[in-house]
Amino acid sequence: MSDTIEKIKCLIIGSGPAGYTAAIYAARANMNPVLYQGMQPGGQLTTTNEVENFPGYVDGVTGPEMMVQLQSQAQRFGADIRDGWATKVDFSGDIHKVWINDKIELHCETVIISTGASAKYLNIASEQHYLKMGGGVSACAVCDGFFYRNQEVVIVGAGDSACEEAHYLSKLCSKVTMLVRSEKFRASKIMEARVRKTENITILMNHDTVDVLGDEQVVTAVKARNKTTGEVFDIPATGFFVAIGHQPNTEIFKDYLTLDETGYIVNTPGTSKTNVNGVFVAGDAADHVYRQAITAAGTGCMAALDAERYLASKD
Repeated sequence: MSDTIEKIKCLIIGSGPAGYTAAIYAARANMNPVLYQGMQPGGQLTTTNEVENFPGYVDGVTGPEMMVQLQSQAQRFGADIRDGWATKVDFSGDIHKVWINDKIELHCETVIISTGASAKYLNIASEQHYLKMGGGVSACAVCDGFFYRNQEVVIVGAGDSACEEAHYLSKLCSKVTMLVRSEKFRASKIMEARVRKTENITILMNHDTVDVLGDEQVVTAVKARNKTTGEVFDIPATGFFVAIGHQPNTEIFKDYLTLDETGYIVNTPGTSKTNVNGVFVAGDAADHVYRQAITAAGTGCMAALDAERYLASKD
């Protein structure tokens, strides 16, 4: 542990639209925010090739470019943006203690958590290749479905989110093939019924994804296996959507903050407040419903305003 303890008025853990927006508002309020970017600076949007649904970008913008702009905007107002990630916290007292990289100890008056959530993938080599290339693999139909208008796509998943995303894609794509890895859906009956009655959704139960095929640049098909018969076949597709869930990046907070059954931080409805005074949450670390850049940015604003009011109440 470091022999030197740094005192911070407002610490923001994690970047992305939530963290950077919180930093912009906190800096403008003279809260001298310090933001640690985490293990994936810029968050999930850095893996998104095109963002066309964020207001103000008439011609769209790449995810990494948007994050650079948000970071620069926060720094223009004086936010202190640093590399590193939180590895341990202690929220048991009035002073909130956070350790960075297991070395740097911070004592914070307020903490804004914007650590986000990570999409779960199948971790097939080809899936990861085309994900990094921006060539046809996605974990967000709402974000990327538009790019596959009138095309054929494949989606893997069995829960409510998978059904919701398949139904969303069915309105844009000529054909949606849904691969369900077991013999039954995990989704609610109403969501299962919705996809089953949608004409351009083909449901293949008890099927695995073997490989994602393409020309090294873009996806052209998905290789699937019938787990009952062993048959392996190719499904023509230009897009492969993975909807098998998200994992909120909240493990280090579990001993102090109230989490729901899947690990998302529970906030007081209509606010960014957690069960610990002076600790606030923004973005996908608390949002398992919307998971959009614009909603994350909105909650980042809320967290900074809530933190500012908390500090004012202590004066």
